[in-house]
Order: sequence, then structure tokens, then C-alpha cells
Amino acid sequence: MVDDDKELCALIKKYAEQEQYTVQVAYTGTAGLQEVKKDTYQLIILDVMLPEINGFSVLSEIRKVSNIPVLMLTAKNSETDKVNGLRLGADDYLTKPFSMDEFLARITSLIRRYTVLNSPTVMNTVIKLKGMVIDGENRKVTVSEIEIELTGKEFDMLYFLAANKGRIFTKKQIYSQVWGEDYAYDDSNIMSFISKLRKKIESDSNNPFYIQTIRGVGYRFNQEAVL
Repeated sequence: MVDDDKELCALIKKYAEQEQYTVQVAYTGTAGLQEVKKDTYQLIILDVMLPEINGFSVLSEIRKVSNIPVLMLTAKNSETDKVNGLRLGADDYLTKPFSMDEFLARITSLIRRYTVLNSPTVMNTVIKLKGMVIDGENRKVTVSEIEIELTGKEFDMLYFLAANKGRIFTKKQIYSQVWGEDYAYDDSNIMSFISKLRKKIESDSNNPFYIQTIRGVGYRFNQEAVL
């Protein structure tokens, strides 16, 4: 947990440890980055307003080296902050103040999703497509033989759609499958994830080949991408 509110850190640490989680706390952005680089974690809880380096900058640095799930916290009830965090690769967002029950539910879901998806028995198939290879076991994607850096949720979304190529999914269905919980975000956030993913995998994100928009319904992975 990276947050300069020491009372909140102590409270969260107490409740999380009652659920059998081990919690390491850092009070500055710099200290948080040092922890990420020197140890292995299953979740990062990251405040936006931090001393030395703000949460968005910390998140950007984390995404250069890790796909670990990140739950962002903020005292601002700002749609802009929420969207910015998600675009930078945050997996979930919680606005202060929040109930401890909701917090524990969010972290349990994120950790469960991360550990299950990184299990060797899940997503262990290599999906070969026209111009793209998705390696589920190693969580790697190459497009035109060039490896593409994706966040954890971007990879999960791409793998889910590609594994079900040709099928149309609503935004709610995509969220429920990829996040593993009831639909919690508005449509603009799913659209933001799709847009960012397209920019990374499509040669022309304005005219996407792989992930197609089905107007008024949702999205599907192009059946014509199959070899």
C-alpha cells in the first residue's frame, strides 16, 4: 500500500491482515516504487496524491516493469482522475471515503483474478492469428513479430476476446468476464480500455482489424483474423 495517510494505512493493514493478507506500507511515491522493484506482490493499493511522486507517475513507472493489479485511491470524486488512472493501467478505482467491506471485496476480487489468471493451468494456450500471436502461458503478445507491452487487464481482455473470436459481447459481459465481478463502471471506461488496446495492437486504430465495434451492441474479435 502506497499512501501518505498513516492512519488509513494502519486501518487497512489491520483489516487486511484479519483476512490473512500480508501488507507492506510505503508513505511516498519514491518508497513505493522501491518496494515494487525489490519484492514480489499480488496487489498494489496506490493513492493519487503522494509526496515526492504522484500516484499517476508511480503507476506509469510500475507499468514499465510489471502487470501486477493496481487499485487506485483518491479523495477526489473526479471523473477525469478516474479515467486517467484507468488509461495509465489501473485495474480498479476507489474514491475516499469508502467502506471497509467494499475495500476488502475489491482487493479480494483483484488478487483472486490475478492469481488465477497467472496459474499455469489457466490461459496456457497459444492463440495464433493473422499477424498476431497471443501466448497465454507467458502472457506475451506479438504483432508482426514485435512484442507488445500490455497491462494485465489489457492482456486479459485481448485473450478473452480472441479466445471467443466471432462472438459479440456487450460491455457488461466483457467487464464481468475480464474483471470477474458485477459490472461497476460506466460504458466510457470499457471504451477507454478498448481504445488503448487498439492503439497498441492495430496498425490503424481508427480502422481496427482485430477488435471490431458492433454499433449499439458491443465488441467482437474479427473471425477473419483466424489463420
